[in-house]
Order: sequence, then structure tokens, then C-alpha cells
Amino acid sequence: MEAGNLDRQRKNVLIVDDEPKILEVVAAVLRSKGFQVLTAENGRDALTIFQRENISLVILDLMLPELSGEDVCRAIRKQSRVPVIMLTAKVTESELVDGFALGADDYLTKPFSLKELLARVDAVLRRTENDLIPLSVRNSFHNGDLVVDFAQNTLRKSGRVFTLTPSEFKILAALIKYPGKVFTREEMIEIAFQGEFDGYDRVIDTHIKNIRQKIEDDPRKPVYIITAHGLGYKFGGD
Repeated sequence: MEAGNLDRQRKNVLIVDDEPKILEVVAAVLRSKGFQVLTAENGRDALTIFQRENISLVILDLMLPELSGEDVCRAIRKQSRVPVIMLTAKVTESELVDGFALGADDYLTKPFSLKELLARVDAVLRRTENDLIPLSVRNSFHNGDLVVDFAQNTLRKSGRVFTLTPSEFKILAALIKYPGKVFTREEMIEIAFQGEFDGYDRVIDTHIKNIRQKIEDDPRKPVYIITAHGLGYKFGGD
């Protein structure tokens, strides 16, 4: 995926700020650029939305009622690598350092220009596009039928725990991060071996077969890793 081809249509952005005017204006400009936007005026509502929706980016004010922006960022980082851009009126170096230590990916001080905000949003999303590890450490599908934990490098299928090999880990991580995207065998070789492979590309089929044995009820009728005939494979879980 090239940096210049950022797919905004599939990105859900959560904006968290207790100033309704900021929410309105920032949401409007992001929607005009193709993003899907959700908003929250306090920290507790923000975390509720984050748990419920598939969020690609959080724009987070630090000064929030009920639960501070720092606490929200801390809670998000316990479960996800989703990028966070913090908004703040604070400008001291120590406060900026503290924010980055919590896991913020970027900072904007108020007042800010909408043009600069959009540029920061695109830049942060492009950086994460190049990382094939899913944004969430723990991924659950079909009401917990399949749970993949990338922190522990394990998966649980119908309550049974399996361990992934390093190559299986890399392949499954890429497929899960981009559900519906078809990966060719050549792309999977690059993902799994970083180009250090001179063998037959059908070895990927063996890896897919092994992964299916672990995650499918019937590997001959897969619902998670789907074959795109003549092209490659894609992830079909939701």
C-alpha cells in the first residue's frame, strides 16, 4: 500500500473534546475528506465508543470531564496500538514529553489550523499503514469463537489454545489488519520472510493450510481465511 494512496473511506476517526464547536468543525473537515467520524465530549464516553467501534485514529483533548485525556490514552494503550493525536493548550516541554510517554503519536497545541490537523492525521495514518501488525493486541471474531492475541503470540479457537509459528504469526497478522484485502503469494512471502526466500511460492499454501487447521471448524470450508482463486488469500472474519 503506497503512502500516497491512503484509503480514508475505511478509516473511523474518534474525536474527543469537551468543546462542542471544536467537535463540530473538526468532524466536518474530516468527513469532507472522506473519513468516518465519531465524537465524544468526555473521557468515559470516548472509551465506550472505542470499545464498541473499529477505530483507526483517536484525536484526543487532554482536558476532559469525568476522565482525563491522559487516563483515556493510558486505557487505550493497555489494549491497542491505534494512533493517538493529542490536543492541548499546554505547551511546556515536560508536559509534551509526558504525553509521548503515555503513548501519544503526535501533538497539536490549541489553537491549531485545520490544514495542519489534516496533514498530521494523514501522516500518522500513513506510518501505521506500513506496519502490518494489527492495531489491537487482542482480536476477537464471531462472538469469541476465534481470539488472536498478538502480544502472547497465541490464538484460541472454541476455547482451545494454539501457538503460532513466526511465519504463521506474520501472515495472520497482515490478513487480520486488512480484512477483505487480497494478498498475493508474493506479498505473503515478503511479509513472512522479508524477501529472504528463494523457494517455491506455493510454500505459502502450506502455511495457510496449517493456519486453517488451527482456526477453522472445517478447513475445507474456511470462513476466516478465504481463497481468492487465481489471486491469493484474504481474511473474512468480522
